[in-house]
Amino acid sequence: MPNFKKITHVIYDLDGLLLDTEPLHAKVNQMLVNHYGKTIDHTLSCKVRGRKSHDSAKLLIQELDLSMTVEEFSKQKDAIIYDFYPHVSPLEGAVRLTQHLAFNNIPQAVATSSGTRPFTAKTQSHQHWFSLFQQIVRGDDPELKNGKPAPDIFLLVAQRLGANPEECLVFEDALAGVSAAKAAGMSVVAVPAPDMDQSLYQEADQILNSLNEFEPELWELPKF
Repeated sequence: MPNFKKITHVIYDLDGLLLDTEPLHAKVNQMLVNHYGKTIDHTLSCKVRGRKSHDSAKLLIQELDLSMTVEEFSKQKDAIIYDFYPHVSPLEGAVRLTQHLAFNNIPQAVATSSGTRPFTAKTQSHQHWFSLFQQIVRGDDPELKNGKPAPDIFLLVAQRLGANPEECLVFEDALAGVSAAKAAGMSVVAVPAPDMDQSLYQEADQILNSLNEFEPELWELPKF
């Protein structure tokens, strides 16, 4: 049996971990760069995931040498993607796990690079579910200085939960998020998208194919 730390608090990423939004982001990003005859390859797509929208746009513009500003990219993307946000679905195992831990009074939080407006749009159909979380920190939080892969968002969540970082377990799908959580001194379970190379996630404490594979008792959390 793996020798994992005892966990008292659980923190989740949002996009690609709780909600199935990453394919939508990838599709809209590619639609925008198509106008410049560019293609977002798999390596660049991996770099972009998990970052603030501003940082993602900046990275795409730099890497693909696009003749547009971050503001222009973001405006064009928002004009398309907000029509789809209310229809995104939970990912496999997400509701089951969060409800189980809530029933057993384990404090839970969300740490997302999404700002307030996109977060609200993505979760508007899931408000009862998201009421389970004691804290939700978004990418535009006034106390947040640096986005993932910096550890700031996870340290801020731990502070607001009144938790020690070493007793927090983070669930992440993105490499930037895994790096951020480890830099914060937390344990990390990576749940990469099926198209991701799991060998890139060696920094994580555990790698799963979906949240349905998670065994809480390995982390001294209540068993299903």
